[in-house]
Amino acid sequence: MSGLIGKKIGMTSIFDASGKNIPCTVLQAGPCVVTQVKTIEKDGYEAIQLGFEDKKEKNTTQALQGHFKKAQTTPKRILMEFSRFEAEHRKKFGEILKVEVFEEGEYVDVSGTSKGKGFQGVVKRHGFAGVGDSTHGQHNRLRAPGSMGASSWPSRVFKGMRMAGRTGGSKVKMINLQIIKIIPERDLLIVKGSVPGHNGSYLKIERWS
Repeated sequence: MSGLIGKKIGMTSIFDASGKNIPCTVLQAGPCVVTQVKTIEKDGYEAIQLGFEDKKEKNTTQALQGHFKKAQTTPKRILMEFSRFEAEHRKKFGEILKVEVFEEGEYVDVSGTSKGKGFQGVVKRHGFAGVGDSTHGQHNRLRAPGSMGASSWPSRVFKGMRMAGRTGGSKVKMINLQIIKIIPERDLLIVKGSVPGHNGSYLKIERWS
């Protein structure tokens, strides 16, 4: 199987054999249930749909209740599709997948929604330096964007200009993260580096390709 649905637990650090301190992220990977198997004949493409984390039946629509009953499982909070898998890894309805689908030392891609930071200026959003010199008549310009367009031509600001605006809250994928350790009894996956989102956010963990 190419991956699992997970949840970000938080960050920590681990010392390797040489004594180097490695920053890591702890993820809860699974258990996930196969809620649908899509085929070319019926759906036009091949994919496996997984469900993660139980949800109250009263908060689930009747359509989804029937969808989960067909897979003989309880309602799930998160549904995601995985299309990268080999024929021998094809799963069946209701099959439960756990963190053991991964191995220590291999690499994975982790995608999720980054932290939303609201409307921000150019210094925080794009790393502008601002006007560094506060003397020589500069007033309240330390975090200003500065000149951003010509005057007579084009008499406007080009599209794509780096300006102030909403920051974060977008889909981000971190690729090629090494799995440092697996704790199967607690469904935990420890990967090297950082992943998008706040603690408790849901993630898509795929085997690196």
